[in-house]
Amino acid sequence: MATVHHWTGTEAKALRLALRLSVRAFAQQLGLAVATVSKWESKLADTQPRPDTQAILDTALGRADAAVHLRFETLLSEMTSPLTTARRRVTASGPRAWEYESWADDLDRVVVALSRQNFAFADSLLTRWLGRFKTPELDEKSLYLFARSTALLGDLRRDQGVVLGPLSAQRSYAGARAVFTQLDIPRRVAQLDLSLAVITEMSGKLETAARNYETLAVDDRLSRRDRARARLWVGTALSKDGQHDYATRVMQAATRDFEDLTEPDDWSVAHQKLALARRGAGDLTQALHFIDIARISGTTESPMQRVRLDTAHGHILLSDTATRDDGHLVLDQAAQVAAQFGLVHQLRSIEGIKAMSEGPTGPRQR
Repeated sequence: MATVHHWTGTEAKALRLALRLSVRAFAQQLGLAVATVSKWESKLADTQPRPDTQAILDTALGRADAAVHLRFETLLSEMTSPLTTARRRVTASGPRAWEYESWADDLDRVVVALSRQNFAFADSLLTRWLGRFKTPELDEKSLYLFARSTALLGDLRRDQGVVLGPLSAQRSYAGARAVFTQLDIPRRVAQLDLSLAVITEMSGKLETAARNYETLAVDDRLSRRDRARARLWVGTALSKDGQHDYATRVMQAATRDFEDLTEPDDWSVAHQKLALARRGAGDLTQALHFIDIARISGTTESPMQRVRLDTAHGHILLSDTATRDDGHLVLDQAAQVAAQFGLVHQLRSIEGIKAMSEGPTGPRQR
């Protein structure tokens, strides 16, 4: 909304026209004499209302709706010369009311862009809003949009593999969490805690990540689906840490939760994670069983989904000398897609799997 720092007859006339009132009706609304309003409009910038009248005009502008504000700023811009531009007396304190919907629409577009790994477009949409306002300028509604934007920027950085540092996913998630805490929205705070636990896992702190996931798996601030995802990720962290059998039991419990919740995509991902846990335990028969379920039921609409599924499949194939060549082929294809879409974390994972499999006695078993 616009804020007038100092009223003159010019701003007063622009407000009257924006309200679409006659001189008489405007004077009556303000509780002033018609002659006073007429004087403002004849002298414009050469006259200034008294301090008490300035406050009355502030109130009238503050009560006006978004359409009036838009007309007011447009009229004022047209009425002032370049030497006395409206920006010197009027500033926008945060987004205008009619911009909220555009901001929310752009965030929906960011979600779609991230699902397709169109990082450049998602970044441009987020920068459009995050670079435009400072948090002290924002009201509660725009603070919420600011926090959502910051959280999505964290998702973007995470998918790009920028996990730690000043321009990282961790920093964005922490910033978004602070704003949601300020707004007292516990569910969003808990979701950011879950995202930060993912960053902890990605940075190699597996035991800490598992503990954080365990806490969040029973956190009532989260939805049932998010709690089930936290339980699945407990298993993921434990499996990476070598605790494959216990990880399998935890993941199977999460898989049942996804089935009860009718979440087919999460159910498929759970089978992918189960396959890797069984591979780690040396049970390649079950690993192939679970990865086949994941490949049949999983969606591969996005490059990220394809790379993750192919990486898991290739990892399992690479673990058997009879299918080692097929495993290299699948991993090479996954690496090409990861490189094409800038999926740095996945590319590093693929390179690590290949390096681990190399040796004089064939693929290394864990």
